[in-house]
Amino acid sequence: MMRLWPRSLLGQVLLAVAAALLIAQTISAVLLYRSSEQRRESAILHSLAYRLESSQAERREAREHRFRRDDDIDSDDKRDMRSRENHDRRLPRALRLEITDSSPLADGEQRDLAREKALRTILTEEDARIGDLVVLSRDPHHDAAFARIAGTRFELPDGELVIAGLRLTDSDQWRVARVFARNGDQRALQTLVVQTAVLYLVLVGILALLLRRITRPLAALTNRVERFARSQDTEGQIEPTGPDDLRRLITAHNAMEARIAAMLDEKDVMLGAIGHDLKTPLAALRVRIESVEDEGERARMAAGIEDITRSLDDILSLARVGRASEPPERTDLGALAAAVVEEFEDMGQPVTLADGPRVVAPVHVTWARRALRNLVSNAVRYGGAAEVSLDREGNEAVLRVADHGPGIPADRIADMMEPFARGEASRNRETGGTGLGLTLARAIAEQHGGRLVLANRPEGGLVAELRLPME
Repeated sequence: MMRLWPRSLLGQVLLAVAAALLIAQTISAVLLYRSSEQRRESAILHSLAYRLESSQAERREAREHRFRRDDDIDSDDKRDMRSRENHDRRLPRALRLEITDSSPLADGEQRDLAREKALRTILTEEDARIGDLVVLSRDPHHDAAFARIAGTRFELPDGELVIAGLRLTDSDQWRVARVFARNGDQRALQTLVVQTAVLYLVLVGILALLLRRITRPLAALTNRVERFARSQDTEGQIEPTGPDDLRRLITAHNAMEARIAAMLDEKDVMLGAIGHDLKTPLAALRVRIESVEDEGERARMAAGIEDITRSLDDILSLARVGRASEPPERTDLGALAAAVVEEFEDMGQPVTLADGPRVVAPVHVTWARRALRNLVSNAVRYGGAAEVSLDREGNEAVLRVADHGPGIPADRIADMMEPFARGEASRNRETGGTGLGLTLARAIAEQHGGRLVLANRPEGGLVAELRLPME
């Protein structure tokens, strides 16, 4: 399904501006249309009133008088005058004013009460002696007067005839005026469409250029943060660019990167020193226990030293995850899994590898092998055997290790991936490890941009999934 809402800042701001501009132009179009319709109606009604209340000579004299006072008339009145003159030119002279003995309202026609009321108001202001007034709309081709001249060259565009009949109080005759009303003028709408298109091109184009100046440094900063999160390497810091706020942000980020990298370097130095200071006396102890005559005591002491050494290795490995000096390399995960399974088979452990597709992903081979080895070791320790499989799900490579052990209570699954958490409460090495195996596997998965997922199997046992991105 296509995303209608863009995900980038540039796209969202441009879409918001475009939507706001569209709403504003729509409101403008509605107001413009209403104003145009009001002027159109005003021109029709004033044209009808002008014809009904004046004879031809009177109309000519009034027109000349108005032209002499043209400088005293505002622009709206001039527009109405021009509209009335245009209406006059649209109809032949014989149709503009007709004297008849009957009302122009035919059987089955309805009166236009709204126009009738407005026309009555205009005529009353002109002191017309209104006996009866009728206003109606009619298709010009259904009008008898229009039909009499249908054979001439006179043609009308689409529209209607607005007919007004006036009977004065002192007369039995009807004065019938006709004005042709064209359908709504499309020119205003076309103008607005062109105006909107120009506004979109100018405003949105200029805004896009300005936003690119802002979002380009933001995109570069985002990429830099992602790279630093993977490698913690201060090489390749970006230069502060863009507006002052963004420059300050980039400068602050570069300083923060430098401080984080310095702290990590100090941590590595400290851990290296700790490892050296601890492993040296442990090696000396391993030599000295050889002088112990009791074989059983000597074996227990050696096992203790070995446990301390493994714990120290796990702690140092966990601390160094994420500080890889080399970039990940594309690796056949099937071959990697087969190598790990072969190691356990050589030790006589019940570990099997299921057939699966060939999956290649960019990984740090040493760390990926360490994570898989930890998962297999846990499965053998707690479940008695391990079943390893490799699969591809979407854009993820899934290294799956399953066992038939007791599993983990659902409310403790998240806790088991925390440091020093153990499925067995005692500190017995025969029944539990250091409590760092799953923590280290999760850290390695996250270093690759993946995740470690633990779940109980419906048929019993636990399944651990090392999910790594394939890109």
